[in-house]
Amino acid sequence: MRVGFIGMGLMGVPMAKRLLQAGIELSVWNRTAAACEPLHAAGAHVFASARELAANVDVLMLCVSDSAAVEAICHGADGVFAGAHSDLIVVDHSSIAADVTRQLAAELRKIANTEWVDAPVSGGVAGAENGRLVIMAGGKATTIDAVRPVLAHYSQRITRMGDVGAGQVTKICNQLIVAANSVLIAEAVALAERAGVDASLLAPALAGGFADSLPFQVLSPRMAERRFTPVQWRVSTLAKDLGNAQALSAQVNLDTPLAAHALQRLQAHAGNGFADADLSSVITHYLPDLDAGSC
Repeated sequence: MRVGFIGMGLMGVPMAKRLLQAGIELSVWNRTAAACEPLHAAGAHVFASARELAANVDVLMLCVSDSAAVEAICHGADGVFAGAHSDLIVVDHSSIAADVTRQLAAELRKIANTEWVDAPVSGGVAGAENGRLVIMAGGKATTIDAVRPVLAHYSQRITRMGDVGAGQVTKICNQLIVAANSVLIAEAVALAERAGVDASLLAPALAGGFADSLPFQVLSPRMAERRFTPVQWRVSTLAKDLGNAQALSAQVNLDTPLAAHALQRLQAHAGNGFADADLSSVITHYLPDLDAGSC
């Protein structure tokens, strides 16, 4: 199976590298061509456009920043849809709006009579590097089953959540929990420090208890130590995802006040110059008088 990959970012590079390590015939393209160099050096073929890449693969993975980026890559004379063919399956690992996903899937089906799978991931960079991502997928069961052997190279579990768009809805729920939790973790770390407790001890002290979680174990030590170089989540990425959660909540007439509060905090923090910093930098929103570390 010939596989293509678009999106050489924090997540895309380790995911693509695992495909190469598994012996997959991999071709790549990226809007910034230089980002493909590590994959080319590792054995991937680099195409000059998304159109050419789509025309020469059987499965095409997308892993880019947001809805606008996915739409831009798909449309236009050199876009994915211009090179789409009936044997192609597009698998979108990006975290985007569910309604945009459904619209793009309908366009692809009309243009090339082929299928789109929305397959956002969770597990962060470490999960991608170790092949331990979890994938929540939307699309036809037969189509998802057809791409499982490829997805298995960087995931531990692939769950079909329903038809196209269901994967994105599930990822929005995931990100709502992570993003809102990150704000609460920052409040807990700030409270501990202001009350005279060594916040670096919070993660080991609460490990295994009811307050424990993977985000807590990742973020709490980084907040306490002021380590903000992006290795897990960027502030702008989680703000974008919470925006998608708020939009979806409005579409289904559901009030989500905690998500709204977390979004306001992340947007304010991004506006203070931390948009590209790690999510752990949110601690400085609560304790701005302390050293911002390696942000």
